Amino acid sequence: MTDDRRKQAPTRRNPTFAISILIVVVVLLVIGTLFFNAIREKRDYEHENATPASSTTVPAVPSTGASQ
Repeated sequence: MTDDRRKQAPTRRNPTFAISILIVVVVLLVIGTLFFNAIREKRDYEHENATPASSTTVPAVPSTGASQ
């Protein structure tokens, strides 16, 4: 008899679990958006403030050691 009642009674989902999953997804989206914006702003800043490549590179000078 108890088996019949269990089969007929619909199992209800826990609403707290669904809300917690929703909160986790929203927090992950916010963190992802922050990272995306930070990387994009960094690239824009580097692109706007780029210096010519010749002035930033130092010419390679052969090292003179005591053995020479």
